Amino acid sequence: MNSTTNIDPLLADVAEKYNSANLRGDYSHANAQYVVEQNWARYTPEQHALWRKLYARQAALLPGRACREFIDSLSQLNVANGIPQLERISTILFNQTGWQLIAVPGLIPEEAFFAHLAHRRFPVTVWLRTPEEFDYIVEPDIFHDFFGHVPLLFNPIFADHMQAYGKGGLKALKLDGLVMLARLYWYTIEFGLIHTCEGLRAYGAGILSSGGEIVYCLESDQPHRIPFHLERVMRTLYKIDAYQESYFVIRDYQQLFDDTAPDFTPLYAALKNLPPLPADSLLPGETC
Repeated sequence: MNSTTNIDPLLADVAEKYNSANLRGDYSHANAQYVVEQNWARYTPEQHALWRKLYARQAALLPGRACREFIDSLSQLNVANGIPQLERISTILFNQTGWQLIAVPGLIPEEAFFAHLAHRRFPVTVWLRTPEEFDYIVEPDIFHDFFGHVPLLFNPIFADHMQAYGKGGLKALKLDGLVMLARLYWYTIEFGLIHTCEGLRAYGAGILSSGGEIVYCLESDQPHRIPFHLERVMRTLYKIDAYQESYFVIRDYQQLFDDTAPDFTPLYAALKNLPPLPADSLLPGETC
């Protein structure tokens, strides 16, 4: 466990709880909301070089696969040459959609995560993967969090959806609906596909930050590609250690916002009486 000497007792408790869970980040200086200083100057030349390599790999894969909103926003951030300074990007983002970026040690508790989203604050992990983890990483790092998630926060509708998701998450904690809400996050914000005038495109951060899945999700004949339906998504299991067996496709971001706007309370109650669906299931009438 990381040392907690000479820090506030509350911070020591935070550090003990999350370092004892064997998470990757250093929680010893996190505040009560799990926020830390990015300390950008500590990143080494080797880490900046690794960022450049990751960025170049993903940027080359985006044309014809990523949604236009993502590509356009990413191109304006000027972060190809090294690990971004979160404070600089946060100022730009706030001026566009009222969101801010906050630095966190790594994965944080659900309640803190939802609270940040509900107040238009997006948590970004401060550590970067190692060269040996170039193609696959278990916990999200700064490349996944920033490259995958931040560009779409410049889209007003998607930004509003993310805030609404955070508010819904706080409510779900009290309604025993977290498992179902997590499936919604997984199949939209992390692994969502969208119809565009240019064809089917990816908007999910897990896809857009992956060197392999960004090709697989659109070009492989193996997975199902199913029109988005809220109840269907919230019943569907997923896997965290393999490419997805199903992807759900929205018409546009307005559909995502509108379809997830109603109160989920009766939906949680109804879905608790239904069995979850396997990740590779295809129901009658569904089209791929």
